[in-house]
Amino acid sequence: MSGTSGPLPYSMRDVGAGGAYNNAKFRHRSRLKMVLQSLSTNSSKYRCGKFTVGKFLCLLMVFGLLYLFLHKGSEGIVSSELHGKEVQNKNARRAPNIRTFWRKPPRLPPRLPPNEIYKNNSLLQQSPSEWTSRQKKVKEAFEHAWSGYQKYAMGYDELMPLSHRGTDGLGGLGATIVDSLDTAIIMGADDVVSEASKWIEDNLMKRISEKGQVNLFETTIRVLGGLLSAYHLSGGDHPGAGDSGVPVTYKKANPERLLEVSKDLADRLLLAFTSSPTAIPLSDVILRDHTAHAAPDGLSSTSEASTLQLEFSYLSKVSGDPKYDRAAMKVLEHMHTLPKVEGLVPIYINPSSGQFSGENIRLGSRGDSYYEYLLKVWVQQEEYRDSSLKYLFEMYTEAMRGVKHLLVRKTVPNGLVFVGELPSGRNGGFSPKMDHLVCFLPGTLALGATKGITKRKALESNLLTDEDKENLQLAEDLAKTCVEMYFVTSTGLAPEIAYFHIEGDTEGGPDGGNKSSKYINDIIIKPLDRHNLLRPETVESLFVLYRITEDPKYREWGWQIFQAFEKYTKVDSGGYTSLDDVTSLPPSTER
Repeated sequence: MSGTSGPLPYSMRDVGAGGAYNNAKFRHRSRLKMVLQSLSTNSSKYRCGKFTVGKFLCLLMVFGLLYLFLHKGSEGIVSSELHGKEVQNKNARRAPNIRTFWRKPPRLPPRLPPNEIYKNNSLLQQSPSEWTSRQKKVKEAFEHAWSGYQKYAMGYDELMPLSHRGTDGLGGLGATIVDSLDTAIIMGADDVVSEASKWIEDNLMKRISEKGQVNLFETTIRVLGGLLSAYHLSGGDHPGAGDSGVPVTYKKANPERLLEVSKDLADRLLLAFTSSPTAIPLSDVILRDHTAHAAPDGLSSTSEASTLQLEFSYLSKVSGDPKYDRAAMKVLEHMHTLPKVEGLVPIYINPSSGQFSGENIRLGSRGDSYYEYLLKVWVQQEEYRDSSLKYLFEMYTEAMRGVKHLLVRKTVPNGLVFVGELPSGRNGGFSPKMDHLVCFLPGTLALGATKGITKRKALESNLLTDEDKENLQLAEDLAKTCVEMYFVTSTGLAPEIAYFHIEGDTEGGPDGGNKSSKYINDIIIKPLDRHNLLRPETVESLFVLYRITEDPKYREWGWQIFQAFEKYTKVDSGGYTSLDDVTSLPPSTER
């Protein structure tokens, strides 16, 4: 890709069907996550002809999370316990303390024991061996996805499974290889670990030095995040400690090389920050030229500018160099000073002025992970939660209050809870539209309510405020809605966007096709929104809710979603494909 070539699609506008709308942006959950895997099936093969960038990478996370879903084991907490201990260091964040961001290395989510609270739940009748068998099927799905990529697209960003070729829509850094490595480590897929590690060691540094334009956000969450996640799982930040959460018998990558490549890439990405006249980074970087520039309209997505901190801060922690953390955190510090609508912000921000642009408020594309990272950055950097980073949790709390006041509604006739949009701001009309991307919110709300410990433990210790309980209930209600977006369709797979019937709204529309669904009259799926891009948001939220509530229905729902992907998206020759229409059988395709 030439350094003088036109901007990548995700730099110019949201990808849409023929440009008719701009809400189908190809972006995914952040890294330093528990990334993971993909799927398998036996039926028709379909593809969404206009939607290709990012679908394989979505798949990695969807079914990696499902793989962890099916783990069972020790008494657990979702993350490190955040209560019951005082933060000793109340000082502001300082460069000399960069290595103290974490009390101990982050672990994989612990496995939960059989839950006596739900012993009468029929979902628990499955034997441990059945869940082990299901977990094996998820791993096989990952290996099936990798086999297609390795056969037809090795070295490209992604596989086009139906045409048996690769595509470099993300800048040509081998995004699938990097994004798959931590998945393979966690699953014990040693052959994939060996192959991916060798490719990274032999090729990635050279590609970084030679490639042209990349998007700052996409490259950070996929490539930099993938490298750092594999670095952690390979023991890089805790050599000899055996505290990565991955069995020591599993094959690992070379952490020293992963860190070396991470620093080289991040040094180039820093140009997006240092080239901007404000704290808001420019959207695109020319890697080989060490230059950066804004999108053609001069704007950056709010979510993209504010979804860099986990990766950059972690790199500072493991490298000992504060420059990465310093640049990324200045973005949130600056956004803290800007005016908001009950904590809610427009979906665009101008790097030249440092001000938000427009009035469009939504938790879907270009807005979503701004809210997610307010909480997760606060959780990540435990040392400073009660001092210099307290403002992040305050921003998150205010924003969630704004969501409940301005965006949350119920459908008629059956009362599904959903999050709508304010396309023209607070003084404009309410739109009963919700992207699948918004389904990150149930997991985020649950994490924010319990701060990572189980609901049972939080209640026993009297740690939940009334607001925490309200947010946790909202998390469960929204998760139900996200799942019904799947179950209301003929395929059992969710559309990219759904609209909801609300009181006083006489506008009708086509339904999801599953006439047996109780919610067939609550959810509208318009023709341009019927595609499925293999997104991970719902599965991620179900995973978090299962860990926090210990309610097995969330794991069962995740398994049902996996089965639907298996049935309708597997390509026999390897890989999985997106769908054009989830509401009809067989799903339509655009060749």
